[in-house]
Amino acid sequence: MDILISAFILGLMGSFHCVGMCGPIALSLPLRGENFLQKTAGGLLYNIGRTITYGVMGAFFGLIGHGFQMLGFQQLISIIMGSLMIFSVLLPWLFKNRLAGNFGFFTSPLRRAIQRLFKKRSYRGLFLIGILNGLLPCGLVYLAIAGAIGTGNLYYSIAFMVLFGLGTLPMMLLISWAGNLFSTAIRNKINRVIPYLIVIIGALFILRGLTLGIPFLSPPAEKLTPATHMNSTAPMKASDAVKHSCCQPDSIVK
Repeated sequence: MDILISAFILGLMGSFHCVGMCGPIALSLPLRGENFLQKTAGGLLYNIGRTITYGVMGAFFGLIGHGFQMLGFQQLISIIMGSLMIFSVLLPWLFKNRLAGNFGFFTSPLRRAIQRLFKKRSYRGLFLIGILNGLLPCGLVYLAIAGAIGTGNLYYSIAFMVLFGLGTLPMMLLISWAGNLFSTAIRNKINRVIPYLIVIIGALFILRGLTLGIPFLSPPAEKLTPATHMNSTAPMKASDAVKHSCCQPDSIVK
């Protein structure tokens, strides 16, 4: 549960970073209507669209994480994903060089589709803009995906990405409403906190993978895989029941 809470906090704090990345799109959204409620509905549809895309990403990468879990690598993957988060803060130049590629073949069609939707002042268009916007490359989303894989569970992975998206919603909705509400200086101060938050979340994943038996922070391995735990303990209970029953062959002989 603490991992899912951290996903929401990552989205909430990281949304100040999103002001610079996705802010221009949110600022220029063709919100339909003139009154507050209509504009709010349009802004919500845009952000719900982004969140749905994140949820679909969570499902896709959750299957990968679940595959590792089925192979018995859940703890290892959790440690690796947590370490990647921390290294992305400590060695940003390394990740920038590895991840920064030419995504024009992918992003150019997306941006053209978004531009066409901007010309249609409709709620459907706003929703589709959000769907497509969620596909645009973003370093913060990459970190959220790493966290989703690290959960090792399909449903947790979806929840992780959805909560991450919901965390970004308040700030992005405010931008859609009233433009740039925060000065660059304030955003820069908040952005300085984000690396510390990423390190904390990375440490949570590492602790989770180490299975040290610390409640909530590092539960034992059987708590991370309850189905396996149930399957392994059920035969023992059954044998104990037979052992102490009056119908056991030894007791009959006696």
